[in-house]
Amino acid sequence: MAVIRKAAFAGSFYPREKERLKKMIDNFLKNANTEEIKTAKGFIVPHAGYIYSGQVAAYAYKIIKSLEAKRVILLGPSHFIPFIGSSISTADYWETPLGKVKVEKVKTKFIDFPAAHTYEHSIEVQLPFLQTVLKDFTIIPISIGDDYYKDIAKEIRDIMEGAIIIASSDLSHYHDYETAVKIDGKASKAITELDFKNAEKMEACGKIGILALMKIAKDNGWKVKTLFYANSGDVTGEKAQVVGYGCYAFYE
Repeated sequence: MAVIRKAAFAGSFYPREKERLKKMIDNFLKNANTEEIKTAKGFIVPHAGYIYSGQVAAYAYKIIKSLEAKRVILLGPSHFIPFIGSSISTADYWETPLGKVKVEKVKTKFIDFPAAHTYEHSIEVQLPFLQTVLKDFTIIPISIGDDYYKDIAKEIRDIMEGAIIIASSDLSHYHDYETAVKIDGKASKAITELDFKNAEKMEACGKIGILALMKIAKDNGWKVKTLFYANSGDVTGEKAQVVGYGCYAFYE
């Protein structure tokens, strides 16, 4: 009997109704004005509720649509369950209102700790976007706990052929608007310049996954560019405490 990781955040982070969800994502993609990057290999994508960060995320997925990828490695931080190491999902499928996505079984040194995936949004919220822009693809979901980015990068290098890598992360949290823009600007500079020293100082919740992707990029001679930046204040108008969202592409 197949093991299915059920959607835990449909109805909260994104719509539960299939048609409403599809319409929302289609509108985000329509409004994402970005050039194709045919040599793109990886992305940093935010993971907040769609009403806050969905438009920022769409900049990556519009490019991913043109890549027609068949394999996607997803790196997401574990927000709620603390653990040592990183956990690779051993489920057979992940399910969203748009259907099921098959999990590719690969051999790694990542641990088997399903609790890290059961109630965690950082990977789940990426799936409806992927289901919209790709066909016949598999996923390799990796939830990151207390781990070292170089070790993660080493494991991924052995399984990344033909895959795109998505590091799921928001940026700064709960500063006023102007402060957030300054902090996130420094993070963006560190990411795009592959500046590990300053990237390690980022507030980003998915920092370890970002650093792992940066390490892979450095080792492979990839370049990085910012696709789009905004924060929750740009959406809600509430600027006393905001969360930052950046979207970045890594390419040959």
